[in-house]
Amino acid sequence: MASKDEREFDSGLTGGTDVPALEEDFSLEEILAEYGAGREQRLMEAVEQEARRETEPAAPPAEGGAKKPPLQTEARPRPAPQVTEKTAPPQKPPAQPEDLLEELRQDLPPSPHPITLEDVVGSTVDAVMEEEAQEPLLRPRRGLFSRKRLMETEELYAPPEPEEAPEEIPEIDTIGPEPELAEAAADYRAEAKRRKHPILAAVLISLLPVIPMGIEAYGYEIRYWTGDAAVQSGVLLACLAAVAVLARQVFAKAFGSLLQKRCTSELLAVVSALVMAADCVARLVLPERSAVPCYAPVGCLALVFAMWGGARESRGLWDTFRMAATDDEPPYLVTETEKGACKQAGSVPGFYTTALRENTAAVWQNALMPVVLMASIVFAGLSSLGQERGDDFLLNWSAILGAGTTFALPLCWGMPFSRLARHFHKAGCAVAGWCGAEKISRRRAMILTDGDLFPPGTIQLNGVKVFGEDLSRVSSYAASMARAADCGLQRLFDGLLRSEGGHYEKVDDFSFYEEGGYSATIRGESVLLGTAPFMRKMEVRLPGGINLRTGIFLAMDRQLAAVFAVKYQPSENVDFALRMMRRSRITPILASRDPNITPALLKRKFHKGVKVEFPSLTDRVAFSEAELDRGMPRALLFREGLLPYAEAVVGSRRLCKAVRRATALSVLGSVAGTLLSFYMVFQGAYNLLTPLALLVFLLLWALPVLLLADWAGRY
Repeated sequence: MASKDEREFDSGLTGGTDVPALEEDFSLEEILAEYGAGREQRLMEAVEQEARRETEPAAPPAEGGAKKPPLQTEARPRPAPQVTEKTAPPQKPPAQPEDLLEELRQDLPPSPHPITLEDVVGSTVDAVMEEEAQEPLLRPRRGLFSRKRLMETEELYAPPEPEEAPEEIPEIDTIGPEPELAEAAADYRAEAKRRKHPILAAVLISLLPVIPMGIEAYGYEIRYWTGDAAVQSGVLLACLAAVAVLARQVFAKAFGSLLQKRCTSELLAVVSALVMAADCVARLVLPERSAVPCYAPVGCLALVFAMWGGARESRGLWDTFRMAATDDEPPYLVTETEKGACKQAGSVPGFYTTALRENTAAVWQNALMPVVLMASIVFAGLSSLGQERGDDFLLNWSAILGAGTTFALPLCWGMPFSRLARHFHKAGCAVAGWCGAEKISRRRAMILTDGDLFPPGTIQLNGVKVFGEDLSRVSSYAASMARAADCGLQRLFDGLLRSEGGHYEKVDDFSFYEEGGYSATIRGESVLLGTAPFMRKMEVRLPGGINLRTGIFLAMDRQLAAVFAVKYQPSENVDFALRMMRRSRITPILASRDPNITPALLKRKFHKGVKVEFPSLTDRVAFSEAELDRGMPRALLFREGLLPYAEAVVGSRRLCKAVRRATALSVLGSVAGTLLSFYMVFQGAYNLLTPLALLVFLLLWALPVLLLADWAGRY
C-alpha cells in the first residue's frame, strides 16, 4: 500500500485531473528520445532495478522514519503491479535481467532507431519528393508565350482530378526497310507497262463472241454459229483460255490473296472465269443441260476489267514515286494534326510504307466478297438441285456469280488514284496512297501560316518615319523583334537591316500579345513592336495624323521611336487556292504571328467569301510551331506557295470521296446483280438473262465509277 506522503504528493502533482502537470520544459531532442531510442534504455533500467530488488536483502528502516526520496518528475514507465503475499505462488528462482528484457521485447513492438532533428527534416523532404515523383508536377508556367520562365508559386487550391481520356487504338506507324523511291518508280513503271500491253488484245478476244450474239439479238442467223452448241462452246472456251493467258497477273494476284486468306475482286473474277469454262465443257458432255448459251463473254470481260484496274493502280504508284523521287530532301511535307493538315519541313522516310497500305476498297471487298461468293453457291444449289435440275448447276452458278462480279469492283481504287496521281505530278506534289490522302483530309481543315498567305515578295515596305532615333538603331531593334517572333515581317525587316548597316540585338523576356504586338527587353530598354491598337493599349502616345491600317509601330521605354508603312500585296495563286478550299469545304485555320494578318485583312485582299478560322493567340502560336516538327509524310510538296499545299489536301479529300462512293456503288451493284440473277434462274427466265443482257447490266454499273474517277481530278 502506498504511504500517506506518496498519496498527498500524487494528488498535488495531478491537480485532480488525469493529465500530469509537469513543470519541467523538454527540448525537441528529449521528446524525440521519448519515442525513440530512449524508450529501450528506460526499459533496461527498469528491469535491472527490479532484479536488484529481488536479489538484494531489504535494508532496515531508519530511525525516526526517514522520508523517502522525492519522486522524479521525469516521465518514466509505470512499474508492473506487485503480487501480494496472500495470492503469491511458490517462490521461483530469481529471473535474470536478460530474460526479463527478452520477455518485454516480445510483448512490446520493436522500438525505432534513434532519430535526430536532421533525420526528421531529411525524412520529411524525402517523403515530399516521393509524392512528387509519384504525381509529376506541371511544367513551369510561362507568361503568354514569353520566353522567360516565371517563378513557381504555391497553389492555394486542390488540383482538379484528371479526366479519363477516351481509349483510342494507337496507330502503328512503323517504318521498315524501304527501297529508293527512284527504284520503286522504275519497278512500277515496268509493271504498269506489263499490265497495260495485253489489255487491248484481251478486249478484242472478249468481244469476238459478243459480236455474233449481238447480231442474233436483232433476229439474224449466222451460219456455223446459230444453234450449234458445239461450235459456240468451243469458241467461248478458247476465248476464255486466251484471255486467261493474257491475264496471268490477275490469276497470280488472286491466288496470292487466297493464300493470305483474303477475297478480292480479282479472286471473284478468276473463280467466275473458271466456273464459266467448266459450264462450256458441261454443255458439250451433258445432253440434259439446258440449251442456253454460256456466259463466258462475261467472264472474259471480268478478267479484262481486273487487268485494267491493276494497270491503273500501277500507273498511279509510278506517277507517285517518280514525283517523290524528285528530291531526297523535299522542301515540305504534309502531315496530320489534331486540328487538320499541317505543312512541315520535308522528309522522305516513311512515304513508301504509307503509300503501300491497304485502301478502303480492298478492305470492303475482303469483308463482303466472301459473302457474295458463298451466296452464289447457295443460290445455284437452290435453283438447280432444289428443283431437280442438277445438270444446270454450273449454268446457274456462272450466271449468279457473273452478275455478282461487277466490272466496277477492280476500278474503285485504281481509276481515281491514277487520275489524281497524274494531276498531283503536274501540281508539284505527291500523296502517299489511300492512307496519306485519308489522314490529311480527315479533319477538313488546313493550318495556314504567314508564309502561306503572303509568300516572299508580297509584303513590301513603303516608308519609314523615325522619331528622335537613329534609323540604324531602329532597324536593328525592329529586325531583332521580328526575328524573335518568327513572323512574316522577318524577311521585310531583314532587308531594311542590311540596307541600313544594322545588326541583330539580343532579345530578352520576349512575349506575344493578343492585341497585336510583341514586347521584349533589348539592352535594358523595354521595346514594343506592333499595331496602333496595341500601342494605345500599352499607353504609347501616337501622333494624330497617322492613319495606317497595316502600319507597324516601334516604341522604346513607352516612347514612339518609328513607324513602318507596310503593304500586303495579294497573290493570284493564293486567291485561287483559297477559292478552291472554300468550294471543297475545307476550313483554313489561321496560325499567323504577324499582327496585321487577320480575317479582316484577308477579306480586303482576297475573295470576300473566304472564311477562315481565327483561334486565340495561344493556339495560333502553337499551330505555327507545329511547322517545326516532323511527322509521318502523308504528302510531299516540291513547290513553294499555298497552291501545291491546297492541291494535295483538296485532291486527297476528293480522292477519298470518290473511292468511298465507287466502292458503295460497286458493292450495291454486286448484291443487286446476285439477287436479281438468282430470281431469274430460279424462275427459268433465261430468255431475259442472256449473256448480252448481263454484259449491258454490268457495264451500266461500271459507268458511275468511271465518272467518279474523272470527277476526282476536276477541281
